[in-house]
Amino acid sequence: MLAESLTALAAACGAGVVQAAGTDAWTGFRGRLARWLGRGDAERETVELERLDRTAALLTSGDDGAVEREQIRSEASWQSRIEALLESLDEEERPIAATELRSILGERNDVGSGVSASASAGGVAAQHLSNHAEGGSVVANVVQGGIHLGHPGPPDPSRG
Repeated sequence: MLAESLTALAAACGAGVVQAAGTDAWTGFRGRLARWLGRGDAERETVELERLDRTAALLTSGDDGAVEREQIRSEASWQSRIEALLESLDEEERPIAATELRSILGERNDVGSGVSASASAGGVAAQHLSNHAEGGSVVANVVQGGIHLGHPGPPDPSRG
């Protein structure tokens, strides 16, 4: 099982894929993420580039309802892919990979503490989007100007 901070980092990256697709930031973001996912294997990197391109095509076509459903599905899918890769790494590789992933997201603070970090998923000015990771113990919010990772406040009874 991944540490909460790594789960939140994977969630932020999944949100970053969705938010960057179809923007000026997409080309650079997709290339950096594909290299990270490829882990030095050029063939694997090419497969990831193709997968990212399919995701972008799905996110930028169709009616609003279909695109919204695809955003939710894609975000979860990319989060899961990143979590799986992080889980497959040994204890020495994981912090290095996390640092690389933070760099891709453009984070300026250390997420390792799990308390707070700002990021700008490829420089994308994103709309508000929340993901609760690890049963709500870590939150990744994509907001105008970046991503904020941290622990949520007290439960909001109105959110059921």
